[in-house]
Amino acid sequence: MDLAPSRSFRVTTFGAWLAILFLTLPFVVVFPVSLTPNRYLSLPGPDWSLRHYRTLVEDPTWLRSIGDSLVVATGSTLLAIVLGTMTALACWRISSRLSEAVRMLMLAPMIVPTIVHALGFYQVWAQFGLLDSYLGLVLAHGMKGTPFVVISVSAALANVELKLEQAARSLGATSIQALWRVIVPAARPGILAGSVFAFALSWDELVVTLFITSRNVYTLPRKIWDGIQDNINPAIAAVASILIVLTVAAMVARLLFIRRTNLSTRG
Repeated sequence: MDLAPSRSFRVTTFGAWLAILFLTLPFVVVFPVSLTPNRYLSLPGPDWSLRHYRTLVEDPTWLRSIGDSLVVATGSTLLAIVLGTMTALACWRISSRLSEAVRMLMLAPMIVPTIVHALGFYQVWAQFGLLDSYLGLVLAHGMKGTPFVVISVSAALANVELKLEQAARSLGATSIQALWRVIVPAARPGILAGSVFAFALSWDELVVTLFITSRNVYTLPRKIWDGIQDNINPAIAAVASILIVLTVAAMVARLLFIRRTNLSTRG
């Protein structure tokens, strides 16, 4: 038997490596730019500088934008987890056409264009006095992140039978205990996955933020947007480099955790 890799396999592998190279090119460009000693966007010469990384720590506007993004992303993620998990659990319990209609309604924010969201939030939030407020931005981002939680939790509950909850209740557990100790652990992977997507969406959201905020709430995407209006601030490249490193570190940590779990399971 010929165990040599086939031609189609080699072509697929080559295409995969090209895709990986293409995806890593921004980091190859962004990271050197973040080390330039100049005040404008340029590749560094013989001299390298960390001045733009220091700017992120010393400039209060950058610190404020990072803090506001963390507050808004955390609040909207918690809101999305509550709404999305409750919706997925309700649709899982009530398997009917009504539950499918509710699920499709909750997925509408993924279909509607972002600019339509922004205009709608602006008009409604103006009537309720929620413009340029943390609560208004958390509610807006939470609504946009809820569909991701609904999808992930519904996928996690797809192979969970309703009889598990009934069995727990027959053994003396209350409805809340059966839900918290049996169903929620089964849905935990979906909840975690949905929370990651909801947090990333809120952290990166710009269009809605530009429409419903002005001065009181100043997130990181808005700060970056302001930094590229006239002259691109090299500190933006420093922010991008830090975010890329954190993302890669999180992915590597996750892969190592999975590998360690698999090895301990086999052992």
